[in-house]
Amino acid sequence: MIISSGTHNLGPQAGKITLNVYRDGVAAKMGHNLVLEATKWSGKAEVVAEDPAASNVGLTIDSRSLEIIDAQGGIKPLSDRDRADIKRNIDDKILITSRNPEIIFQSTEVSGNAPNIKVKGNLTLAGKSQPVTLDVRVDERSGRASGNTTIRQSSFGIKPFSALMGALKIKDSVDIQFDIQIP
Repeated sequence: MIISSGTHNLGPQAGKITLNVYRDGVAAKMGHNLVLEATKWSGKAEVVAEDPAASNVGLTIDSRSLEIIDAQGGIKPLSDRDRADIKRNIDDKILITSRNPEIIFQSTEVSGNAPNIKVKGNLTLAGKSQPVTLDVRVDERSGRASGNTTIRQSSFGIKPFSALMGALKIKDSVDIQFDIQIP
């Protein structure tokens, strides 16, 4: 399936958007590196195959839909209570989802040619927008686009979570990855 020009609707049925969050601090061994998945999101990719620079992408993620799909490390496995506590901290202390229910990405520039494309745009997270660059790999035969970027929570006014008087904390950098089938 070759990616064709036109407007393509995107969402969880088309692929995954994940965030990798890493532990830090002198008590890091107690915590877990987490992989969170956005389970509710939608978007549009306007593709101009003969002129990729004319293409654009917009995505909206329901910030309350972030779910833990993997947890590595730690002294013990995550319990259901641990998962609920982490979810509550994300919603109430980190993203403050009651005031910031959406995470939004809107491209401003597309450069390169398949298979390697750079997509620059604005990411709005916790109510603050910052420019980001996505490194995208496009497989024209399968119609898949995958890639990643790294953001710093502090760039969005987010204080990375910490516990045990700062002995256990989350690193400021968060890796965002995606793998999406362009319909």
